[in-house]
Amino acid sequence: MDAQRVSGSASWWLVMLLACLLSACAGLPKVERQESYVVRDTVQTRLGQAAAPQLEAHPGQSGFFPLVQGIDAFAARMSLARAAQRTLDLQYYIFHDDQTGLALIGELLAAAERGVRVRVLVDDIHTEGKDRSLAIADSHPNIEVRLFNPFAHRNARWLDFVGDFRRVNRRMHNKSMTADNQATIVGGRNIGDEYFSAKTDVDFSDFDILALGPVVTEVSAQFDAYWNSAHAYPASAFNTGAPIGPDDYRELRARVEERAASLRNTAYANAVQENELTQDIKRGEMEAYWGTATVIADPPDKLLLSAESSPALAITKLAKVLAQAQRELVLMSPYFVPGPRGVQWLQDMIRRGVHVKIITNSFAATDVQAVHAGYTTYRTTLLKAGVELYEMKPTAYSERARQGRQRGLTGSSRASLHAKTYMTDRRTLFVGSLNLDGRSAMLNTEMGVVLENEALCKMLHDNLTGDILDVAYRVQLVTDAQTGNQHLTWITREDGKEVIYDSEPEMSAFQKVIQGVLKILPIEEQL
Repeated sequence: MDAQRVSGSASWWLVMLLACLLSACAGLPKVERQESYVVRDTVQTRLGQAAAPQLEAHPGQSGFFPLVQGIDAFAARMSLARAAQRTLDLQYYIFHDDQTGLALIGELLAAAERGVRVRVLVDDIHTEGKDRSLAIADSHPNIEVRLFNPFAHRNARWLDFVGDFRRVNRRMHNKSMTADNQATIVGGRNIGDEYFSAKTDVDFSDFDILALGPVVTEVSAQFDAYWNSAHAYPASAFNTGAPIGPDDYRELRARVEERAASLRNTAYANAVQENELTQDIKRGEMEAYWGTATVIADPPDKLLLSAESSPALAITKLAKVLAQAQRELVLMSPYFVPGPRGVQWLQDMIRRGVHVKIITNSFAATDVQAVHAGYTTYRTTLLKAGVELYEMKPTAYSERARQGRQRGLTGSSRASLHAKTYMTDRRTLFVGSLNLDGRSAMLNTEMGVVLENEALCKMLHDNLTGDILDVAYRVQLVTDAQTGNQHLTWITREDGKEVIYDSEPEMSAFQKVIQGVLKILPIEEQL
C-alpha cells in the first residue's frame, strides 16, 4: 500500500514537472504593435452634430442615458455601431458569438466596410477555438482585433495555469463601447444573450450608461492605454493555419450575414425594433441627465503589480469616492466578498452615521457558489454592524414581468444580479465593471464612471427599492426571546403576502455541506 502511494505520488510529480517544462518551452509570440489613438476631430460626424446643441446648453458637463433593461442596452449598442462614421472602439471581458453577439459583429463588419476604423480589444480568457475567426476579422484593412493577456498554449490552456498562473490568473474585466469619440457605453454588461434579455433560461440583471460629453474623451484615453500596452496582442499573431486571404473574409462575412438574416424575424429582433429607446434614438428624442463625471480605471500594468493596495488602483479611487458619503451608501454588487478590511471600512462608515444598504445575489440567484460561500463568511458580522442587507431572488424577473415592469424575453428567466452600481447620498453614482471582492480589487483590471446627478440617482434608487421585497430577500439577524440565541431570517413578499424563511432559501442539505467546504478552502483572494 505504501509503495503504491510512493509510486502514485512520484507519477503525479512527474506529470507536474512535464507540464511545467512544456509551459516553459512555449512563450508568447514576438509582435510589432502599430500604435493607434483616438481620432479627435469628429465634431462633424452625425453623432457629433446630434450632441453639439445639448453640449452647448450644458458646458463642461456630460450627458447620461441610463440603460436599465437588457433590450435597451442592446439597442443602444446597435444604434452606436450603425451611426458611427469615423471610429468604433470596443473593450470587453466576454464577447460571445451568439444571437446578439453575431448581430453586433455584423454591424461592426458593415461599419468597417463603409470606412469606419474598428478596434476590438477582448480579454483572452473566453476566446478558445476562435483564433482563426478573429484573425480573419482582423485581416480587414479597417478592423483591428487584439487579445489582452493571451495564453501561450492556444489548445492546452491548462498548461499556462500550471506554469504561468500568476499572469494568466489576472484578467481584463473592463467594458466599454465608444463611437466617434462622441458617445460611449460603460457599465457591467459583456456582449452576449444573457446580458441583453435575449435568453429564456437566465438573464443577468445589469446596468450601463450611454454617455456624451467630456467623459467620453476619458473613456477613449483609457481604451488607448490598454490598446497600446504590451499586454495587447494582435489576433493575427495566433493564426497557425493557412495564410488568410480575401476569400476567407468574404466567407466569414457571408456566415455572419446568414446568421444575422435568420435572426431578423425572431421575437427578440422585433422587440428591439419596436423598443421605445430604439424609437427615441431614431427620432432624436432621448432625454439625458446632465452632470460632472470622471473615469476610474486600473492601469493595464495592474497585471504586474503585487496584491497590495495602491493609489493607482481603481478600488483605491472608488473607496475615496464612497468614503465621502454623509448619510447613505448603497452598494449593489453581484459578487460581494468584502474581506476583513472591507468589513472594517463599512463598520467605520456606520459608526459615523452613514446608513449602509447592500444588495447582492442570493444563493439561488448566484452563478458562482464559491463567491456566495465567501460572502456568507461576513454576512452575520455585517448585520450586527447595522447593514441593511438584501439578496436578489432568482424569480425577480417573473415578478417584474407580472407587474408589467420587465421587457424582453426574460419573464420566465432565472434572474442573477450582475450590476456593479454604487451610490452615495442619492447624488453620486458609480457605474462600471468593478465588483466588491478581492478579484476585482487586486487581480483583474476594472473601470467605470463616477457621475453627479441627483435626479438620476433618485430615479435609480426608487426603481430599486420600490418593489425590493418582491424581487429580493431582506436578511435580518433575529434574537430568540426565550433562548437569547441569534439566527438569520429571510423576509420577502410572495403573491402580495410577506413570507419569512428561517433557513437559506432554495439551499438543500447537500448544498449546505458544499458551502461549508468552500468556506474553509483558502481561495478568498481568488473570488
